[in-house]
Amino acid sequence: MKIRNAAVIGVALGAFSLASIADEGNGPTASVEFLDNHGEVVGEGTIEQGPVGIVINFSIDGLEEGWKAIHIHSVGTCEDHDEGFQASGGHLNPDDAEHGFLNPDGPDAGDLPNFYVHGDGSAMVEMFNERASLDGSIGGDMLGDDGTALVIHENPDDHMSQPIGGAGDRVACGVVQGD
Repeated sequence: MKIRNAAVIGVALGAFSLASIADEGNGPTASVEFLDNHGEVVGEGTIEQGPVGIVINFSIDGLEEGWKAIHIHSVGTCEDHDEGFQASGGHLNPDDAEHGFLNPDGPDAGDLPNFYVHGDGSAMVEMFNERASLDGSIGGDMLGDDGTALVIHENPDDHMSQPIGGAGDRVACGVVQGD
């Protein structure tokens, strides 16, 4: 009987702790709308800041099947869709780190994991980054003076090659907009 009561108390305390964390976690949020190289909307997402980084959620429809790289780029613009989103600049990188999760001198703040686009052109993604924030409190400031963009590349990132891990052309881009 004592063990059962201890388990109930432990579960109750655990639920209380999670509820307390959820109530305290009302950090900044942002949204993103992805455009393809034709300027057409192909996806949308949200970014939520927690106490140790950001959670990025997005869905995409209309890209070619396969693994894709995505990075946080240092300029919040996607207007040059017909020129491959080059105006979004390089990665968000306030610490001047090298690119890549596998690089001993990396990763930079803009590095994110690869994701997979299914045969029907769709993907639903959730990822975490502890090197960036929406308010500048952690790593790279995504809503600072120049803003930022999430840029999707045609190929996966090898997490080592400079400067973009061999990810290839930029095929979609979304400006990060604070809510």
